[in-house]
Amino acid sequence: MSEDRSRSLLELLINVSREVATALDLRTVLQRLLFAALQHVGGERGSIVVMDDLGKPVDATIVFGKQFHDHTTQQLRETVERGLAGWVVQHCKPALVPDTSKDERWLRRADDSADKSGAKSAICVPLMARDRLVGVLTLVHSTPNAFNEEHLELMQAIADQASVAVLNARLYTESQRTTRVMSALAEGAAAINTSLEIPDVWRRILNQTMQALQVETVALALIDNTNNDLVFQAAAGHNSGNIPGRHIPYKQGLAGLVVRDAHGLVVPTVRQDTRYSEVDRFGGIEMRAIAIAPIQSQGKVIGVLEAINPISGAFDMDALVVMTGLGSLAGTTIQNAEFLDRLQKAHQRYRELFEDSVDPIIITDWEGKVLEANRQAVAISGYSNEQLHTMSVDQLHEVKWNNTGLNFETLKQNDECNYDSNLLRLDGGTIPIAVHARRVEFEETDSIQWILRDITERKELDALRDDMIAMIYHDIRSPLGNIVSSLEMMGTLMPNDGTLTTMLNIAKNSTARIQRLVNSLLDINRLEAGHQIVDQFSVDPLSLIREALRDVEPVASARRQTIEIKLNTVLPLIWVDVDMIHRVFINLLENAIKFTPADGQIEIGGKTDGVFVTFWVRDNGMGISASDRERIFEKFTRLRRKNRPGGLGVGLAFCRLAVLGHGGEIWVESELEKGSTFWLTLPVAQKKVTGQLRRKTGRLIMKEN
Repeated sequence: MSEDRSRSLLELLINVSREVATALDLRTVLQRLLFAALQHVGGERGSIVVMDDLGKPVDATIVFGKQFHDHTTQQLRETVERGLAGWVVQHCKPALVPDTSKDERWLRRADDSADKSGAKSAICVPLMARDRLVGVLTLVHSTPNAFNEEHLELMQAIADQASVAVLNARLYTESQRTTRVMSALAEGAAAINTSLEIPDVWRRILNQTMQALQVETVALALIDNTNNDLVFQAAAGHNSGNIPGRHIPYKQGLAGLVVRDAHGLVVPTVRQDTRYSEVDRFGGIEMRAIAIAPIQSQGKVIGVLEAINPISGAFDMDALVVMTGLGSLAGTTIQNAEFLDRLQKAHQRYRELFEDSVDPIIITDWEGKVLEANRQAVAISGYSNEQLHTMSVDQLHEVKWNNTGLNFETLKQNDECNYDSNLLRLDGGTIPIAVHARRVEFEETDSIQWILRDITERKELDALRDDMIAMIYHDIRSPLGNIVSSLEMMGTLMPNDGTLTTMLNIAKNSTARIQRLVNSLLDINRLEAGHQIVDQFSVDPLSLIREALRDVEPVASARRQTIEIKLNTVLPLIWVDVDMIHRVFINLLENAIKFTPADGQIEIGGKTDGVFVTFWVRDNGMGISASDRERIFEKFTRLRRKNRPGGLGVGLAFCRLAVLGHGGEIWVESELEKGSTFWLTLPVAQKKVTGQLRRKTGRLIMKEN
């Protein structure tokens, strides 16, 4: 190379270095480098593709004559992948193409046909900095063989001189882009989280997205949990009024693709993307470019964020990063807003239920001080709301400390308790109440809720029942005794007539049942009043069972039912009120007969552990539901079943009180349509029996010395 040429080349490289080194903006550096290459090497157009550290195009510029074309990264990506630039990237070598029509490395386009621009010549060189490929520089001349080896060397020299500047500009641009992204996300987080009201949250998310991406329209859709459709909740910008309420069926369209893959996408040219379909269109908006990011919360996609038509004409390369970040921020904020909304609604519902309850309700702290009272508490107590707030719960009703525990310790352990008491009114009067106290969280404070239900009607009904029992005792028992005596007398005086005997036995059995009912009602009254069972004797349980079977045999025979006695061993004597326990067995057997279908099987049996004898009565009837098993031993409780026998609801209540009065237990095991088993335990007689069998009220007992 001559001295003059070397001097000229050196001056050229110094000028090129000065041109590109004085700028840090990547786009400016690329433009200056392209101008320098075209000016000193020649050609009609040129392009630069900048690569990242993974070899992927991150930016590009094309110069045609003196006209710059930006946002061409997507256009040049094919060239990098399959054209001349791709060959240079793959081999990291410069390439000279004298005639593009004869070189397979040239990516032919429609413009390269003979009737258009035709064959050309091209030079393509790698931009290498610090042993890293940072880009590809290409010059194209419209005339074949316009470039030669000297042009290639000059082109490579310019590329080598400018490569470091391109790398520095790229790194600077990346740092600037990272700063912009972080700034946009930080601003977005600050703005989005200033409110947790759902409409405000949506509006702030849309505003931040529009501001960060500089687009014409933005929209936000959430997944409908009932059918997984995307439903647009809010939109902002140009012609956005038609978007809210729009549905996109599950996994359809571009938005559905984002939901399915949980990954955002950018469509730079909508009309050229085959994935774009009718479901993606919005009325009144011409879709040119679109970016969609998932809205995620706790690793789950709950919706999408859409940005439509960037004002600059194309999305920046960091648009998807910003969108994805905003989508994550939006997901967390939206879910927090929804949690707050549900909490507020639940709180509002509680307040409404609290105020509108037909029962008086008060809230106290754990010292019993009233914190809140509803309208019904004010009305029924006669105190004003202000007065109630100065009182303690024990001033409003008689607290049953045995149930709540001293200082409410038992209530703290069990979380709730129930008892009957009296409400103490302002005017000095009292109202019978059923108290339900339970531990609650009120206004974020551990508190006690007291529901004070007026049971005046129940008490009046109980009094009426007590009056009825007294009436039975005084007005029915004596005449009934006379009837029984008369029937016994008639049995001795009546001639031996089969029909009359049958009718007389029916009358005797019926009056015996009435007598048992009357006696059971009286026993219930006495046992509930706390009277002890004192008329107890030792009795053979098998004899007691057999006598009960004789009393129920006519009814069982009429229904063609079989009753079997099943004993695992010889049972010891039991210490009981004979008449009372006889009626217990009768009640249990009659219950089994009543609820067992015709031709059914019933079993009565017993076993002992030496201290108690455990008896059972088992049937294969309709069974008892779990909810009914909890209450069948309550007084006047009847199971209401269609086309099923009823009763007064005192038999099992009497059985429970009688067994408990003897120190035993009674319970039921049952399954619907599979029958029931009633269990009871009675104490073994511990005293030595020396007497003989005798009769008492028609029952076999053992007399004690």
